[in-house]
Amino acid sequence: MIYLIAALIFAALTALATWKKNRGLEFIAKPAVMVLLLLYLWTSAGLNGALLWFALGMFFSLIGDVLLLWLDRMFLFGLISFLLAQIAYLVGFNSPPSEVSLWGLAMAVIVALGSARVLRRILSALAEKGNTRMRIPIVVYGLVITLMLLSAMLKLTDPTWGAGASLLVALGAFLFYLSDIVLAWLKFVTPIQNGRVINIGLYHLGQICIAAGVVMQFHG
Repeated sequence: MIYLIAALIFAALTALATWKKNRGLEFIAKPAVMVLLLLYLWTSAGLNGALLWFALGMFFSLIGDVLLLWLDRMFLFGLISFLLAQIAYLVGFNSPPSEVSLWGLAMAVIVALGSARVLRRILSALAEKGNTRMRIPIVVYGLVITLMLLSAMLKLTDPTWGAGASLLVALGAFLFYLSDIVLAWLKFVTPIQNGRVINIGLYHLGQICIAAGVVMQFHG
């Protein structure tokens, strides 16, 4: 639990550093969050089975965090790292997959329609700016994170998952998804007031909720 509390503290420090444009603090606090969450997962639940995939998701998120400290120069490499993180989370949430249900089908339609609308707006902005080389990476990443979000949401009605754990991972995946929308909007569509602070805040809260939910589910 101490690692989770420390991760929350460093997440707050990262948001503060982003707001104050304190690069020194950001370089320390931002990577520390995922390091602490990895330690929390390892010491609380271990790294067996599906847990290994969640650990890999956190590891690739850590690499992506470091790369995106240089957002303009390393964006594509950061995107690739986070793509690997999303794939790892996707496999983790589907080990084993949830059963197909009416809730699942309804949720799939809602998530797909929402994601398609957002993606269409981002791709339109890319076309307007002539940034066509990013179209395929953005589409692939958008598809994978949408599947990750859906997989996490389906845990809400999965009888093999506890109520608290499923609520945490569903909330965490949704916050992670929102953080990426904010980042893409900032990068490709239009500025948002305090957008980077909102982006990093949503992202870290999402990761913390996913970690807490996974530990709650697999602990002991």
